[in-house]
Amino acid sequence: MKPHELKELGLDEVKLRLEDLEEELSNLRFQKALGQLNNPLRIRIVRREIAQLKTVIHEHELGLRKMAGETKAD
Repeated sequence: MKPHELKELGLDEVKLRLEDLEEELSNLRFQKALGQLNNPLRIRIVRREIAQLKTVIHEHELGLRKMAGETKAD
């Protein structure tokens, strides 16, 4: 996921995407354990995307990032 794509998403969308990716990672690990994983690189990609989303959420909590749909309250 590109940084400009993350900027366009709202906080709820980011959290929903995070849940989906965590579920996908769980499924990929299960497939790996059974020896049915076709693309082992997908695990790395999903882990990286999870880290990016968690970083965006943390930055938002710290007030370093404004999400789409938010207005600046002065």
